Amino acid sequence: MKLVVAIGGNSLIKDKQHQTVEDQYDAIMKTSEHISELVKSGYDVVITHGNGPQVGFILLRAEMASKTLHTVPLDSCGADTQGAIGYGLQKAMSNILKRKGVEGRIPVTVVTQVLVDKNDPAFQNPSKPIGPFYSEEEAKEKKKKLGWSVVEDAGRGYRRVVASPIPKEIIEIGAIEKLLEEKFVVIAVGGGGIPIIRNDKGEIEGVAAVIDKDYASSLLARNIDADVFIISTAVEKVYLNFGKPDQKPLDKITVGEAKKYLEEGHFAKGSMEPKIKAVIEYLENGGKKAIITDPPNIMRAINGETGTTII
Repeated sequence: MKLVVAIGGNSLIKDKQHQTVEDQYDAIMKTSEHISELVKSGYDVVITHGNGPQVGFILLRAEMASKTLHTVPLDSCGADTQGAIGYGLQKAMSNILKRKGVEGRIPVTVVTQVLVDKNDPAFQNPSKPIGPFYSEEEAKEKKKKLGWSVVEDAGRGYRRVVASPIPKEIIEIGAIEKLLEEKFVVIAVGGGGIPIIRNDKGEIEGVAAVIDKDYASSLLARNIDADVFIISTAVEKVYLNFGKPDQKPLDKITVGEAKKYLEEGHFAKGSMEPKIKAVIEYLENGGKKAIITDPPNIMRAINGETGTTII
């Protein structure tokens, strides 16, 4: 049985006081402990992950060193973080699986490119904040000198914004499928994948954009005909009226119910909303079952004991 497990930011960075590489590895170890149980149980697993803070760190370092060293294009930042986070997951999963006596299930990272439409409307309306904060004067200079789109961000300063286009094609999908067939534990589509377009010559080019990790994971789950698409997040279950006195946990719902709750505004933008949308896309395009839960409950959710299951 094939599973796609999309792990969220809390699986990589616990909080603002724990952001070092060592802290991130500790967080990865905790999440990998739970995912390893899926592998031990015989499931074929693809792990996907976010990379927002890590890309931000690279951009900040590049900004601080810009007077003495070259800056880093956003697509290269995506590749850098796929490699680094993938390495952390490989190391953690390898050590845990060895300790549990699981043999022949080697973790491997695929640095993954994801094709987007160069005419996607998102490119005309950049909305995804990335990188450090700037003063209004610095932001104007960046806009003039580098052609960036910049916006004021919640009274905290100005930030660069880039497009967040819809993923269309996973370039390395054949390699991912082959690795799964050979029983590797695959880490892929990190950070939503490196966004690329096809130019007028039909060649691929990296673009300054950010693909939503959950949307790309949904596309991956559809492409490999995954039996279950799991989104691991900070909560054990999805809630209606989350954070309010009358909040209600959802145990098992249909796609129709998910769409209804989405239209009613129960899911926060930039948080649960894209996860629900990604699940709907997966299920309406041939997917079988999706689960949303937190890392410690992944195995229990697979067994139907907790989490939110969408069918």
